[in-house]
Amino acid sequence: MRSPRFVLFFIIIITFISVVIDLPRIGNFDPQRILRPFIGPNDLSYRLGLDLEGGTSITFKADMKDIAQDKRDGAIDAAKIIIERRINLFGVSEPVIQTAKSQDDYRIIVELPGITDLSSAIGLIGTTAKLEFWEEEASESGKTASPSAYPLGILEVLGPNARETDLGGADLQESSVTFDPNTGKPQVQLIFTQEGGSKFAQISTRNVGKLVAIVLDNQIIEAAEVQTPILDGNAVISGNFTSDSANRLSIQLNAGALPVPLSVLEQHVVGPTLGKISLAQSLFAGILGFIVIVIFMIVLYKGLGIIASLALVIYVLITLAIFKLSSLTPYGITLTLSGIAGFVLSVGMAVDANILIFERMKEEKRLGKRSEVVLELGFLRAWTSIRDSNIATLITCFILYQFGTGIVRGFALVLAIGVLISMFSAIVVTRTLLRLVYK
Repeated sequence: MRSPRFVLFFIIIITFISVVIDLPRIGNFDPQRILRPFIGPNDLSYRLGLDLEGGTSITFKADMKDIAQDKRDGAIDAAKIIIERRINLFGVSEPVIQTAKSQDDYRIIVELPGITDLSSAIGLIGTTAKLEFWEEEASESGKTASPSAYPLGILEVLGPNARETDLGGADLQESSVTFDPNTGKPQVQLIFTQEGGSKFAQISTRNVGKLVAIVLDNQIIEAAEVQTPILDGNAVISGNFTSDSANRLSIQLNAGALPVPLSVLEQHVVGPTLGKISLAQSLFAGILGFIVIVIFMIVLYKGLGIIASLALVIYVLITLAIFKLSSLTPYGITLTLSGIAGFVLSVGMAVDANILIFERMKEEKRLGKRSEVVLELGFLRAWTSIRDSNIATLITCFILYQFGTGIVRGFALVLAIGVLISMFSAIVVTRTLLRLVYK
């Protein structure tokens, strides 16, 4: 039997790092300081959902009566992107924005943790996007703006004489993603209405060799130099686009051309006190469940149960560390009540794998085989059952995440992560510890 020292050393390192990440910062005590070269100045913390932190939930209904049937999906996605940008500018931490579609009913669900002022939240979200084109110098058709009305950063880009043109979102018919025939790189094509094409021809003619900026919701999304006059009513925005970024810009531009009026369908506030109570109750339930599982394993399997419980502690530490580390990414895991339920369920599934292994070891021992052989056969012959049951669970998690919304997706994501780590805990951690004991 090979020495498991290397694997044991790896488990110890992973456990130590997880403990450092999981420990909270208390006063001047910063347990994460040894990780600063890797995580920078960021404080690792759990992302809490609306039901745990408190905040505002608003459901908007999109009025699609003036939008063509084949453009409605794009319009609702454009509205979602506009809302995301506005909320980010507003400074809301970890918002959740989702779209829901059912036949001709289009909705946008917005959750704003920590925000309890409904009127300001609705005012921030519910207005229609505004698309503008700005040029470097004033012209007869340009609009003079007061200093407070300039878009963010426009003076730095276009200079002190920057002015808004008379071309706007109402003049844009549609935009789409195309590819440069010479370089093959993605680009965004603009198609203006007849009147908009005429306006753009005048703008491009008088700004040859100068910059023209596209502004959406008071933010510059593109500033490009006009090479030649554009007289056919079509324009191309080229740059260092990926397919995703070009598609995103196209959706943003279509938001100006396809405004979707939003009306409030449902709104409610979850108070911070209620969120803290929910969090405390969830933590109590999780700790109680963990203790009961540990007692059950020790009573039923004695020494094997102690080893399984130790592996379970390591499993919990690693999982919680992953939840914290995810806060460093744009798509971090937001913990909700349903997510905590998925985590507690995954703890039970982690123990289930150990039970399968231990019962298989009992069967092999009753056949009179040596202890080290019993250990290896127990893991080997229980592996197929563990693998198949976990794959079935992961498939279910994928379906729930792909087609579910809100709390259902949170539950599926946390459960899937827990299942994957539980397989590592049962097959690697428990097996390594048992090999050391038997050796």
